[in-house]
Amino acid sequence: MLFRRLLVAQLPRADERRCQPRASGDFVAALVLAAGLAFAAGCPRSSPPAPVGPIRLTDVTRDTGIGFVHYDGSSGRKYIVETVTAGLALFDYDGDGDEDVYFLNGAPLPGSKAGPAPTNALYRNAGGWRFTDMTQAAGIGDTGFGLGVAVGDYDNDGDLDLYVNNYGPNVLYHNNGDGTFSDVTEIAGVGCGNKVGAGACFLDIDNDGNLDLYVANYVQFTYDKHLVIWEKGFPTYVGPRGYQAEPDVLYRNNGDGTFTDVSEESGIGRHAGTGMGMVCGDFDNDGDTDVFVLNDVAANFFFVNDGTGKFEEAGLQTGTAYNGSGDETGSMGVDCGDYDNDGWLDLMMTCYQNELPVLYRNSGRGTFEDATVTANAGKGAYPYVNWGVGLVDFDNDGHKDLFLANGHLQDNVDSYDGSTAYAARNFLQRNLGDGRFAGVSDQCGDGLLPARSSRGTAFDDLDGDGRVDAVVLNSRREPTLLRNESPAGHHWIQVHLRGIKANRYAVGSQVRVTAGGRTQLREIHSGRGYQSHHGLRLHVGLGRNDRVDRIEVRWLAGGVTVLENVPADRVLTIIE
Repeated sequence: MLFRRLLVAQLPRADERRCQPRASGDFVAALVLAAGLAFAAGCPRSSPPAPVGPIRLTDVTRDTGIGFVHYDGSSGRKYIVETVTAGLALFDYDGDGDEDVYFLNGAPLPGSKAGPAPTNALYRNAGGWRFTDMTQAAGIGDTGFGLGVAVGDYDNDGDLDLYVNNYGPNVLYHNNGDGTFSDVTEIAGVGCGNKVGAGACFLDIDNDGNLDLYVANYVQFTYDKHLVIWEKGFPTYVGPRGYQAEPDVLYRNNGDGTFTDVSEESGIGRHAGTGMGMVCGDFDNDGDTDVFVLNDVAANFFFVNDGTGKFEEAGLQTGTAYNGSGDETGSMGVDCGDYDNDGWLDLMMTCYQNELPVLYRNSGRGTFEDATVTANAGKGAYPYVNWGVGLVDFDNDGHKDLFLANGHLQDNVDSYDGSTAYAARNFLQRNLGDGRFAGVSDQCGDGLLPARSSRGTAFDDLDGDGRVDAVVLNSRREPTLLRNESPAGHHWIQVHLRGIKANRYAVGSQVRVTAGGRTQLREIHSGRGYQSHHGLRLHVGLGRNDRVDRIEVRWLAGGVTVLENVPADRVLTIIE
């Protein structure tokens, strides 16, 4: 391992994309990694053709009525914040049972042309793949520079609230229960100052039934610190190493509509990072929620919860600080899920150009291993920058598939680097059920044909047909909505949890579904992927099984609920 790490260290690192050149690698090191790079690039001579999968995704964007266009505030001056916007959220804001869509937007930066201020946008799901713009009516058209978003019922009143992580002051919107929201940021005390935000998550750090709030931050950027550097004669965006890292912020919910900053006493604020995507989950199955934060071109943070809301940073000990070669990566987005159905949550992380995305397999012993190559995860993604990510069972066969959103952040990269592209196709890999993935992007319909510079992704059943659909936010243009039209021969079940002792939407609670001798683990998360949010409703594919043998809910607040012999193909609500 040491020998391999030393060799890899001699090769050009992915932070060259941040335009801070290093010495190039020597010939010996290049030979050592040749086989790995062939895998990463998807070399057809070294792998058999991918099987034609049953997954079919259709681009229905034009028919939805969604007119949102993303704006990053760019003017040619190349401020770093332009590159990292933005995420999106899928959530049922009006309680009608349909998942609605909330897109984050950028804002004008110095030098950009004056005009109407762009806003974030809320689209109500009207059914039949039609969406209605409710931004003004709902009162959540924030004009800040949007980066990350999370959704949760922080006051346990039954209505989902919204937190927006900006470049500049953040915003907490309280859901009034009548289709409108109120800005309660100042009252709640969660504005977080004038920082460059990143991902955000609601979680219950101490299992008291109230959702707390983790706010990731990127770098200490101000306009007077702005840097531009040149790559082969072209101006480019500087990377995070051009600025100081920024500690994240943790707010404890006081239970009265206000929050207290507990960053220092919890252990979170003692570590400065360059936060990007993040996800919270019970990765060690000990009954409390841990935190995994990606840091761009730096060691990732893995915060282990002691059960009382105190955290120890254990990225090195768990094997998640770096990839399997011991290198920091341009870490972008992350999702978690049990891809191999062994009862432990695994992690899938997207990375930068000339890096493999990383599949961290949970060993169940407090450590993770880099299983990217053995699982064939992300094959073909190596030349591109990857952002949003989802471990999603698109074909309802009981195994989580892998979706990667791609697109460069250097908008002129095509002028000086022929090995990549600013606009790239997104990728889909089908889970074969044996611990491996196979690419099916070219066999799954027209949904993955368009080339875009994508960012955030979110996944849910948007039309109530029992198949998980996808929404992708694309930088500087309209989003992409993908309808899942996979063959309907497989069964499914969807589960809503309603907490009584636990927080109202049971964020952090786990569900184990057993059907046909297979048990699948699901957990409810608030905030995930690339600075995005989805998944408060759990979806479980059942394959050919038309009944569920057993559903076991392990509530975050303690206690277990068991249901047996449940018919498939329905939405089930379980109350604590």
